Amino acid sequence: METTSHTGPDTPAVTLKMFTFEDAQESLSVSIPEVLDAQYGMYVWPCAVVLAQYIWSRRVDVKDKTVLELGAGVSLPGVLASRCGAKVLLSDDANTPECLQNCRRSCEANGLHGVVTLPLTWGEVSPQLIKLPHLDLIVASDVFYEPRDFEDILVTVAFLLRKNPKAQFWVTYQERSADWSIEALLHKWNLACVDVDLETFDADKSELAGSNLPGNHTIQMMIMTLKTDKDT
Repeated sequence: METTSHTGPDTPAVTLKMFTFEDAQESLSVSIPEVLDAQYGMYVWPCAVVLAQYIWSRRVDVKDKTVLELGAGVSLPGVLASRCGAKVLLSDDANTPECLQNCRRSCEANGLHGVVTLPLTWGEVSPQLIKLPHLDLIVASDVFYEPRDFEDILVTVAFLLRKNPKAQFWVTYQERSADWSIEALLHKWNLACVDVDLETFDADKSELAGSNLPGNHTIQMMIMTLKTDKDT
């Protein structure tokens, strides 16, 4: 289900999309506003729905944890985590305040008032990054989009995992090129990575959460941690 609204002649249309996550025991619906303007790029992409499905499948573990979403954009995974009882921080590039505005818009659409939004630019050790509270989880969807950003993302993730050595980084990405790889960067920044089969959390389907996403796209799910002696 979706509804579209305009706030003025010079403002882009906003479409409110509903995503419903469910299993045999319960269900939960989340409303996400998409900005229908090409220059904003604020849509729910397939990776976000797959990551949200994983969070839903682990909602008992997520409850009462502190979760940071990187590159949050429309914030579906972070909003769902908050609805599941997590303490959530939503972040996006400090140079794109409209993205942070959309994070706040997503929170408002779901009646969430305790979610923190803050500017974090990948690869920069900023005051906001240093002052972050203890984190249990870091999540991100489709941040491995432009190869030039890959190392900046992993620099930020490595910094956060060193500061929070028991934390994990949950990330989904869409396969766009067989030539793209982060293996060397994982080694450089001392990160371990395991793949999670989408079938294990009921995400191996063309439609998820009552939507037509992820469609026919190939999505991968990974969990990254600090490398330990057992990983060498």
